[in-house]
Amino acid sequence: MQLKADVFGTITREGAIVCRDTRRARPWAKWLARHLARREARALRALRGVHGVPSLIDFDGYSLRRSWMDGEPMHRAHPRDPAYFQAAFGLLRRLHHARVAHNDLAKEPNWLVTPGGEPALVDFQLALVSRRRSRLFRALARDDIRHLLKHKRTYCPQRLTAREKRILATPSVVSRIWRATGKKAYLFVTRRIFGWADREGAGDRRFGRE
Repeated sequence: MQLKADVFGTITREGAIVCRDTRRARPWAKWLARHLARREARALRALRGVHGVPSLIDFDGYSLRRSWMDGEPMHRAHPRDPAYFQAAFGLLRRLHHARVAHNDLAKEPNWLVTPGGEPALVDFQLALVSRRRSRLFRALARDDIRHLLKHKRTYCPQRLTAREKRILATPSVVSRIWRATGKKAYLFVTRRIFGWADREGAGDRRFGRE
């Protein structure tokens, strides 16, 4: 079953397997599609065995196959249980312990609420895998946390602690530079060229599982 087709190729599902195929990407976007697929494959390899993220099945340089993640996207599920956010922070700790920063958690469709009410993460195309805890890695990991706190502020604001409010009030240097320079270009490309809405842009996000 085809879940999506865009400039970066197609995303299909066969049972419990999701396949991202970059061979059908637009000619001018193939290099970028393959680059993003390589980043996702590298991140999923580093996270092998981590509960709450997809399992990489294989990647041949063009097609990435990984496990299907069942759940509803955050913007549909509206998680208001403090236990969800507590578990989500635990999931981020496991990611960062594996030296992986997701780097795209401002988007609610990348957060899932599983049928059991647990958090899960998808879409690792922009993830950073670091051999050491570099300054850039630490900044991106902190932004992962800040983005989760923004979602907690939306759905469970009464449970924000004083420390969490301080973190929300102090974006990282990387975040400030991004907002001042690259964000406008990113929004122009994604909205005007790719035609993505605020809560779209990766795989089968309309179903909340890519």
